Amino acid sequence: FFFFFFFLMIRRPPRSTLSSSSAASDVYKRQGGKNFHLIHPSADVPTVVAGTIRSAFEYQGQKCSACSRVFAPKSKWDEIRAGLLDVHGKLKMGQPDNFENFMCAVIDEASYNKSVHYIETAKKEKCEVLAGGGYSREKGWFIDPTILVTKDLKTTTLREEIFGPVVTVYVYDDTQPGAWENICSEIDKGTEYGLTGSIFSLDRAATRTAQDILRYASGMLYINDKCTGAVVGQQPFGGARASGTNDKPGGASFVERWVQPRTIKETLINMPQVSYPHQLPDSFSAPPSL
Repeated sequence: FFFFFFFLMIRRPPRSTLSSSSAASDVYKRQGGKNFHLIHPSADVPTVVAGTIRSAFEYQGQKCSACSRVFAPKSKWDEIRAGLLDVHGKLKMGQPDNFENFMCAVIDEASYNKSVHYIETAKKEKCEVLAGGGYSREKGWFIDPTILVTKDLKTTTLREEIFGPVVTVYVYDDTQPGAWENICSEIDKGTEYGLTGSIFSLDRAATRTAQDILRYASGMLYINDKCTGAVVGQQPFGGARASGTNDKPGGASFVERWVQPRTIKETLINMPQVSYPHQLPDSFSAPPSL
């Protein structure tokens, strides 16, 4: 080859202001999420139950990736419901220095008040309190792990981030034509966030369909696993929409957020010709160097 191309990354200089839209490229932003568990009729119910309980109630639901909305098929709801109630009844809550406790209090009064607000809002909106729904501040900011069931896709707790141990279930009628595609579309447009989500399905075609429809609904997509617990160094983390800039810290692409490209071409032979190859023999050239 007569020349080489060099592609370099030059560190971006820091900006003193965010007044222009171009400054956004120098900012990494990660905010909250309204993360989903989508359940196909083919899913393994014990896996669904365990994953949902863990994702919704670990750390008292105080994770940006915590599951806070579940979409369950009508044909499997009785089985899923029984499993959720069974495991929920065995959860222990208390002080964090007792390792037998699965949950403890939420972080502070503001978090406590926020969870209480959403639980009471759900009751006013006629949601069924399947489990939990209680709270107490006598010995700490304790919120019972709460499972709500709604028949309305516009229910507040199905759309807004809570950041507490509250999860809302919507049961869709999987006997209707196009039910799977329709519920995927409802999930996609149901909230402003796009952080994490899970598809529980043993039907590969259904899984692929959901992946396509939910392409922009979650920056972190899990299949047959809970929507929390990204492994550091293996699952670069982030989401889009109101959840952030989706730059994936922990991955190689994250470096590009803080650099800008520069292309350099260096020619290694002398090239005095002026005419192009289709004009050969060369009718004129630049004069030789003196």
